[in-house]
Amino acid sequence: MTASALVLNSGSSSIKFGLFDIAADEPALLCKGLLDEHEAKPRLVVKSPAGGDLFETQREASDADSGHLFAEVLGFIEERFADHRLRAVGHRIVHGGPDYSGPVELTDDVYAKLDALTPLAPLHQPRCLEPVRTIRAIKPDLAQIACFDTAFHHSMAPPASRFAIPRRYEERGIRRYGFHGLSFEYVAGRLAKIAPQFVAKRTVIAHLGNGASLCALRDGHSVDTTMGLTPLDGLVMGTRSGTIDPGVLLYLQQHERMSVEDVQHLLYHESGLLGVSGISADMRTLLASGEAAAREAVDLFVFRAAQQVAVMATTLGGLDCLVFTGGIGEHAKEIRAAIGERLGWLGVHIDAGANDAACERISGSGSTVNVFVIPTNEELTIARHCAAVLREK
Repeated sequence: MTASALVLNSGSSSIKFGLFDIAADEPALLCKGLLDEHEAKPRLVVKSPAGGDLFETQREASDADSGHLFAEVLGFIEERFADHRLRAVGHRIVHGGPDYSGPVELTDDVYAKLDALTPLAPLHQPRCLEPVRTIRAIKPDLAQIACFDTAFHHSMAPPASRFAIPRRYEERGIRRYGFHGLSFEYVAGRLAKIAPQFVAKRTVIAHLGNGASLCALRDGHSVDTTMGLTPLDGLVMGTRSGTIDPGVLLYLQQHERMSVEDVQHLLYHESGLLGVSGISADMRTLLASGEAAAREAVDLFVFRAAQQVAVMATTLGGLDCLVFTGGIGEHAKEIRAAIGERLGWLGVHIDAGANDAACERISGSGSTVNVFVIPTNEELTIARHCAAVLREK
């Protein structure tokens, strides 16, 4: 029997997953799927690597807490891929805190430490850890491996990693961690393969989606990023505010009499594109809308993204390469064009035809900055980490 690993990428109300053959040097996708809890009846869909339907089932809402359909996923894998021994489940864990700079097996002690980090990612961390408990109840002897969104940014150092607050708080772990690291790790590796001459260059990766952040790379390592202690900082996002004057939060509490919970809900769920437009958090909906508020939300998204690319370029001392990735970065040509236009002074010029076709390289002939579109693959990154951890064992 050949070895396989199940990869889980937990979102706010759905979980993407992939089953990978990890026997070879590079993991190979066997099937992929989605556990969708958006709907009244939670749904499981499994597809082949090419997108063909393999399996689908739904459960009544009243049964939503009974394994989150994980038992069906594991049962399908055992039946359909009987010639593959499931060796591990790899999890995307949003926050690894100061202790974890690489993948680690999820022992009871590790789990407890990660659970204690929930205040730093109150919406994401519980969602990432919930499947760990569920799978442990179903298959207690199956190895589970945590792969962290913060790990890629452990190469960041002061001053980029530091807040201007009393040092005693930094000594307690209050610092800028950064997120989307699994995505940045994959894209950095992919860029090194398709354009190795840029590894040593000054590169900014723009992961633009419902969650969005930038990463400044030097020699393939993260030296700065737009998210900080939590996934709330930085760019305008689907429903998250991004960077905001701390005085606004004090005002909301002191004068609007909002509780901490109210402010947290406002910043995570009611702000960003949704808050500014009053229409939708989905960039596709806003780009298709003729409403002025939709255009204003898009303009703010572009303004802040371009502004922060310039900030990252300041950290790097210039800009040689800009890479778009993530749902918006990969698919919204209008956003790429608008950001490129705002960055013309920095040497960014995007070829309209290449951009419309979403070519891998979209910079124009007169551009001093090389611009790429590279689809991300967090699941493959996790599968690679799982294989490495198992080999070490």
